[in-house]
Amino acid sequence: MKYPALLSFAEILPQLDLYDAIIDVRSQSEFAEDHIPGAINCPVLNDDERIRVGMLYKQVSSFEAKKVGAALVARNIALHIDTLFLDKPRDWKPLIYCWRGGNRSGSLTHVLAKIGWHAVQLDGGYKEYRRHVNAMLNELPSRFDFKVLCGTTGSGKSRLLQTLVSKGAQVLDLEQLAAHRGSVLGNLPTEAQPAQKTFESGIWQALRHFSPDQVVFVESESKKVGNLRVPDALMEKMRASPCVSLTLSRTDRIKLLMDDYAHFVTDPAQLNAQLDCLITLHGREKIARWQTMALSGRMEALVEELLADHYDPAYLRSIERNFAQFPQARHLELANLSEKEFCKAAEELHQSS
Repeated sequence: MKYPALLSFAEILPQLDLYDAIIDVRSQSEFAEDHIPGAINCPVLNDDERIRVGMLYKQVSSFEAKKVGAALVARNIALHIDTLFLDKPRDWKPLIYCWRGGNRSGSLTHVLAKIGWHAVQLDGGYKEYRRHVNAMLNELPSRFDFKVLCGTTGSGKSRLLQTLVSKGAQVLDLEQLAAHRGSVLGNLPTEAQPAQKTFESGIWQALRHFSPDQVVFVESESKKVGNLRVPDALMEKMRASPCVSLTLSRTDRIKLLMDDYAHFVTDPAQLNAQLDCLITLHGREKIARWQTMALSGRMEALVEELLADHYDPAYLRSIERNFAQFPQARHLELANLSEKEFCKAAEELHQSS
C-alpha cells in the first residue's frame, strides 16, 4: 500500500485493532463527546483556536482564516511529533481522522507520511464512523442470543456479570458502560456518565468483538441507565430473550447494597439529596422520615424500607411487563455473598449456555 492512504471505514474496520495508534485530531470538546474506541486526542486546532479561525472566516475572509489556521496547525503538529511520536519506529502505522472534510486529518497524515511512517487517513472522518455505528446498533443485536439476568435490587446481578467475565463468558455490562447503577440512587460519586454517543460507541465496541456462537449475558435494564438511552434494537432483543431469575436473602441484599453504596453510608447528606427525587412517588412525610433515618445512622433499617416500599414493588411491576420470557425464567439462588458462591453460579450459567 502506498502511503499516505485514504481509506473508507469499511476498508479500515477489519484491521481497526491492528493499527499502532488511532489519532483523533479534532478539538478536545469534539473528542470528549465521542471518538473511535482506543483513539488518542491530538488536536491540530484546539477549541479556542477553532473559534478564532471560524470567526476570521466569517468576519474577514477565508484567505485570512486559512493563513492563521495553517500557522496554528503547523505548530500543533510539530508539538505532537516532538512530544508523542519521536520514539516511534519506521514501521509505525497510525490511523488518523477528523470530523468529515479531511482538512485537519489530511494535514497530520501528510506530514507523518513524509517522515516515512505508514499513515492512513479515514475518508469521511468521525461522521463516517458514526454512520457505521448507528447502522450496526440496529443490526448487531439480532446476531446474538442473549440471556438476561433478572433480580430485585441488591440480588447480585452486577457481581455475577463480573464473575461471568472472569470465567470467559461474553458479557454486555450496560451499567459499567454507562457509569451508573441504573436506579435513582445509581450515580457513581467519582465518575460522571459519558455522553450518549460515547455510550453507544462502547456498546458497538463490545458487540463487534462477540461471537454469535456464544450466549451474551446482560442485566435486565430499563430503557434508560441514568441519563443514557439503551439503543432500541438492543432493548427489543433483550426484552424478548430468555431470563435467569437471581435471588438472594433480604439480609444479604442489604449487606451487598451497604457495600456497593458505601459513599452514601459515609455521606448521608448526599443520599438525602437523591431521596428528594422520590417525593412525588412516596410523599414528603415518608421521604423526610427516611432522610432522618439516614442522618441518624440507621442505614440498614433505611435500606430495608427502601427495598420493601420502593425497589421491590417497582421491580416486580416492571419485570413482568417488559420481559416476555420472565415467567419461564430459570431460577438461580445464591446462598451467600462469598466469592465461591458467585463463582459456582457463574460456572453453572456459563457451562449451560
